[in-house]
Amino acid sequence: MTHSILLPPPDAQLVGQPLVPSVHPAPATQLVPVTTGQHHSLAVALFAVVVLVTLAITLWVGRRGQAAEDFYAGGRGFTPLQNGFALSGDYLSAASFLGVTGLIALYGYDGVLYSIGFLVAWLVVLMLVAELVRNSGRYTLADVLALRMRERPLRAAAGSASVVVTLLYLIAQMVGAGSLVTLLLGTNGGEAKTWTIVGVGALMIIYVTVGGMKATTWIQIVKAFVLIVGAVLLTVLVLARFHGNLAELMRSAAAGSGKGQAYLEPGLKYGASFTSRLDFFSLGLGLVLGTAGLPHILSRFYTVPTARAARRSTMWAIGMIGGFYLMAIVLGLGATALVGAKAVKAANPAGNTAVPLLALDLGGGAGSTVGVVLFALISAIAFATILAVVAGLTLAASAAFAHDLYARAWRRVGRREPTEREELVVARSAAVVIGALAIVLSLFAQQLNTAFLVGLAFAVAASANLPTLLYSLFWSRFTTRGAVWSVYGGLVPAVLLVVFSTVVSGAKTSIFPGVDFHWFPLENPGLVSIPLGFLAGWVGTVTSQETADPDKYAELEVRSLTGAGAA
Repeated sequence: MTHSILLPPPDAQLVGQPLVPSVHPAPATQLVPVTTGQHHSLAVALFAVVVLVTLAITLWVGRRGQAAEDFYAGGRGFTPLQNGFALSGDYLSAASFLGVTGLIALYGYDGVLYSIGFLVAWLVVLMLVAELVRNSGRYTLADVLALRMRERPLRAAAGSASVVVTLLYLIAQMVGAGSLVTLLLGTNGGEAKTWTIVGVGALMIIYVTVGGMKATTWIQIVKAFVLIVGAVLLTVLVLARFHGNLAELMRSAAAGSGKGQAYLEPGLKYGASFTSRLDFFSLGLGLVLGTAGLPHILSRFYTVPTARAARRSTMWAIGMIGGFYLMAIVLGLGATALVGAKAVKAANPAGNTAVPLLALDLGGGAGSTVGVVLFALISAIAFATILAVVAGLTLAASAAFAHDLYARAWRRVGRREPTEREELVVARSAAVVIGALAIVLSLFAQQLNTAFLVGLAFAVAASANLPTLLYSLFWSRFTTRGAVWSVYGGLVPAVLLVVFSTVVSGAKTSIFPGVDFHWFPLENPGLVSIPLGFLAGWVGTVTSQETADPDKYAELEVRSLTGAGAA
C-alpha cells in the first residue's frame, strides 16, 4: 500500500553551488510514493513506546503522594535544574517544535520573529515574576492576588481566566497532534485524526488524575531532554549538509521558498498592509508579555522549595529555551532549503509538519531506511512534546477550577471549606471535563498553525492575568474591584475580538470558512485587549469606594521580597 508526499526533486537539494535568490527558481515539487508500512508502523511503534514510558512514570510517581501539595506542587521538592528542565518542557510545546519551525519555513524572517518573542518573554518572567510569585502564592495565580483582596470575587475572576487561557493552549497542542497523524498516514486525517486527538485527550486525563504535578514534572523533564537531543541531531545534520556555511543555507532557503530575497527580509507575512503590520505588533506584544501570565508556567514556580531556586530554575530554562530557538531557526531554514516551501505547504497548509519532512529528507528521502527511521523518531519526539505539554496545561486548569472556583469562589457563605480530599476529587473530575472540552474544540481548528493558536493564548494571558498580577504586586492603592475589572476587562475583549476576527470566520483558514461575521481587522487581539486590561484595573481602582488596606500590602511586599511566611 502506498501514498504520496510532496517532496522536491533530488537536483533541488545540491549543496556547494552558489544560489542567487533573485534568479534561482524554487525547488519544483514532485510526487514521491512512500510505502505506508515503512514509516507508519515504525512511527506507531515509537509512539507506543512514548505512551508506555510516560504511563509508567505516572503510575510509579502517582503511588508516592496523594496530598494536595503533591498533586498541585509536586511536594515542592524539585531542584532548580530539574525545574529548569520542566519549565522548558512546559514551554517548548508543539507550537515551538512544529509551529515556529513551520512558520520560519513558510515566511522566513517573519517566522523568526515568533521565536524571538517567545524567548524575550522570559526576561519579563525572570525580572518581575519568578521569585515574587513563588514567595507570595501557594498553588495558583489567585493565591497571590487573594493575599490583599476579597477572596471570593477575585478567585472567581482569576480562576475563570486561567481555565480560558489553558483551554486555548490545549487546542493548539491537539492541532499539532492532528497534523502529525495526517502526515504519518498521508491522508486528509478524517477518522484517524479524530481518534488521535481523543487518544491524546484520554492520556492527558490519566497523567493528571493519577500522577498530579510530580508525574507531570518528571514527564516534562524526560520530554525536554529528548526534544533538545532531537533538535541538536537535526541541526547538526542540516549544518553538515551545507558544510557549516550559514550563508549558503540562507541562500538555498530563499531559493526554496519561491519568494527570493523577500524570504530573508521583513514583511513576507506581516508587511503587505498597514493592518498586517499592526497585527505583527499586536502579536509581538502578546508574546513578550503573555508568558508571565500563563497559569501552567506560574504554577511551576511552586514546585521548588525557595524563591532563590525559582530564580535559578528560570535561568536554566532561559538557557535551554534560547538554545532551542536558535536551532529552530536552522531547522526552519533547512526545511525550506531541502524540502521546499511548496512541499511543506502541500503536506500541511499551516506548515506544522515541516520538521518531520525535513527529518525524512535528511535521512535520505522517503525510500531510505535511515530517512524512515529519522522521520519516525522526530514524529515520536513531537508526539511526546504534545503529551507532556497537555498534561501540564490540564493540571493548571483543573487546579484553578478546584482550588479557586470550587473550594473558595463558589462556596456558599457559612458553609465549611471542602476538605483536602474533596478538593482533589473535584480537581481530578475537572481534568476529565476540561480534557473532553479541549478535544471537541480542537476538532474545529485543525487548519490553523499551532504557534499562531498559542499566540492567541499568550494574548489572552497578557490581557487578563498580567495586569492584575503586576498591579497587585507593585501598586499599594489597588483594590478588589480594580483586580476583578482588570481580569474581566482584559479577558472578555480578548475573547470577543478573536471570535469576531478572521480566526473564526471570513477567510479560507478560519475555523468556520463558510461564513463571515468578522469585523475586527487583526488576527491577534493583544494590541487592544492588553491596554484595556491595564485600563480597566486602573479605572476600577480609582472609582472604587473601597480603600486598599496598607497593612495587607505591606505584608505582601515583605513576603514577596523576603519569603517570610511563604509556603
